[in-house]
Amino acid sequence: MGATHLSVGRDDPLSPVRRIPPDEDVAPSRGTGLCLSGGGYRAMLFHLGVLWRLNEAGWLRRLDRISSVSGGSITSAVLGLAWSELDFDVHGVGGAFEERVVAPVRGLARHGVDVRAVLSGLVSPQTIAERVAAAYRRHLFDGRTLQDLPEQPRFIINATNVGSGALLRFEREQVADWRLGRVERPEIEVAVAVACSSAFPPVLSPYRLRLADADWVTEPSCDLALPDHRDELVLSDGGVYDNLGLETVWKRCRTVIVSDAGGQLAPDPQPDRDWPQHFVRVLRVIDSQVRALRKGQTIESLRRGDRDGVYLGIRSHMADFRVEDPMPAPPERTILLAEVPTRLDAVDDAIQERLVNWGYAICDAGLRRHLDPDAASPRGFPYRAAAV
Repeated sequence: MGATHLSVGRDDPLSPVRRIPPDEDVAPSRGTGLCLSGGGYRAMLFHLGVLWRLNEAGWLRRLDRISSVSGGSITSAVLGLAWSELDFDVHGVGGAFEERVVAPVRGLARHGVDVRAVLSGLVSPQTIAERVAAAYRRHLFDGRTLQDLPEQPRFIINATNVGSGALLRFEREQVADWRLGRVERPEIEVAVAVACSSAFPPVLSPYRLRLADADWVTEPSCDLALPDHRDELVLSDGGVYDNLGLETVWKRCRTVIVSDAGGQLAPDPQPDRDWPQHFVRVLRVIDSQVRALRKGQTIESLRRGDRDGVYLGIRSHMADFRVEDPMPAPPERTILLAEVPTRLDAVDDAIQERLVNWGYAICDAGLRRHLDPDAASPRGFPYRAAAV
């Protein structure tokens, strides 16, 4: 049964995403989607700046889908839960964005989560991943569930299902894995969904999500619709499968905005030679190459016109966007922000402000170059004294 479902046959070798059986009748609409990458608190804060500029330009309200992984899912979930309280005006600008989105995200960035979760998880009946969920619950989400997300735009929080090798998508409408099926209108806590999405391997991964009592809906493409696969899901960081959070937007939307604050493999002049550490280094090289391939295919597909939109990278150069009066962002300064470690560890306020400013600045350049040439130039950085 499985072999027939796994063969799709019409993959585009130039596309940054692969087709799966449920995509047979899917074509991109006129909608606009935003992808928020992984990258720990670094990504969480960079994306905050991107959202800030999109909001000022009236583009936040235009979004149809927001797809996220890992650190991007923290920012996305805060935005989703605050959506009805953003007080959008007639121009589509949310007047309460700073209060409802910026303040809580920056508040979390002052608290370390990963080390505390690891240490407490060693002496607690809860797993490390469950301790991370508890921290998100305490600092951001309380007991709110996926049902508290808005119907529009559609927020999609992605995790990697290690068992099926596919994405598990947390949404208001469903929790779904194309090989397992879907659970409709899930009452899963947002803190749990974000913890699954940001379960960095190996330390914070896996999150064991128990769904033995769930009412699963089976589609024709489901080749793993069995209790062994459905009762307890072993989940890891969404970036393991797709660190750009791209797949659920690229296949559905005509206009795609990609905010990428992912990390980059650092060179090692003396790599370990003992086989366990050497194997870990090899896996990191493989992971780096896969991410670079998806990034390159995404940029080239946008250049080719397969989709409208823009790629906004934390390692992008302002000069490449060729806009008039760009915001000052010297590469020798922005590269330092790109190299902030991929951690859920407390970030100094000054670094927070620079990361937010950098996301804001590169979004402004991409917006005016590729999405909205008539958009007015911003008056300055959100945090003017910090710059980048």
